[in-house]
Amino acid sequence: MTGLYLCATPIGNLEDITLRVLRTLKEVDLIAAEDTRNSRKLLNHFDIKTPLTSYHEYNKIEKGKYLIRKMQEGMTVALITDAGTPGISDPGEELVAMCYEEQIPVTSLPGPAACVTALTISGLPTRRFCFEAFLPSDKKERRRILEELKEETRTIVIYEAPHRLARTLGELEEALGDRQVSLVRELTKKHETVHRSSVSRLKSQVQEEPVRGECVLVIAGKSLEEIQAQDIARWEDMPLAEHMALYEKQGLNRLDETIMFRPLTKDNIHSIIRLLVDDLNRRLADKEIRIELTEDAKQVVVDGGYDPTYGARPLKRYLQKNVETLAAKLILEGNVGTGDTILIDAENGKLAARIKQHLKEI
Repeated sequence: MTGLYLCATPIGNLEDITLRVLRTLKEVDLIAAEDTRNSRKLLNHFDIKTPLTSYHEYNKIEKGKYLIRKMQEGMTVALITDAGTPGISDPGEELVAMCYEEQIPVTSLPGPAACVTALTISGLPTRRFCFEAFLPSDKKERRRILEELKEETRTIVIYEAPHRLARTLGELEEALGDRQVSLVRELTKKHETVHRSSVSRLKSQVQEEPVRGECVLVIAGKSLEEIQAQDIARWEDMPLAEHMALYEKQGLNRLDETIMFRPLTKDNIHSIIRLLVDDLNRRLADKEIRIELTEDAKQVVVDGGYDPTYGARPLKRYLQKNVETLAAKLILEGNVGTGDTILIDAENGKLAARIKQHLKEI
């Protein structure tokens, strides 16, 4: 045996310790523990006599250097935390990094981890998740993390102390909205509980009846429906001119992108018609032929073509087909020559009688 061994210890039930961890703790030269008083109880229970030293957040730099020297001299060291897997929400990650800098081998012995255990029994999606441990105590950093989580689509796992739980739930509700949440308490212990609720309801319940024991919050990520609703609202609220400028800045086609993304309403069909005609006129520019729609023709399109059941793209295809066909027919028949203007009105365009039927066929 050489190097550093990360040994996962029980998060509640002592029977969860692995045989491999027990053997390793007996065979190493030194055990570094987050809290030697708690760890001594664990070691005594399993009759482990290996020497114990402290390694925690407040001595991690100096004690880390000491442990590195010992391992360079040939000693083997096991790192354990109060409960769970070393390196998860504790200073173990710094010691691991120091070992790699000094070419000291590191071995992880898998076992209990509260974040994964809580996730699996939360009832929320487990395929993709992010783990935030305890939210920062610094207000500015805490706000930054919550702002990032606002857009997080994966399931979120957070640790929290019971006396801070109500405050944290309030902050989560303000930042993320009223998401689905599972409060997992006292994992693997006699009074283990999983309480599924919404963030707002859980906050009210905790305020009325404070909880005890170690807590893990598992929170639903931002849903696809929520993202789509926000996107639609953003486009609907955006002025058409700003919408055009955005897509032109991105190098996209002004007409096609407007038709594709702009919601179909009576207020913006006029703009869609104008963009369509402008697009046709650009393509007829070399023939010096211009197409114009009279106001009554535009109103026929609005009155006959607006139906929220159908999208704007079928309307665009229909208008383009009818207007282009009429223009081509007039040009081929010789009725329109260079420098002429094709004036499409409600009568010769025949849009009113056919537009709804065409949309339904699509």
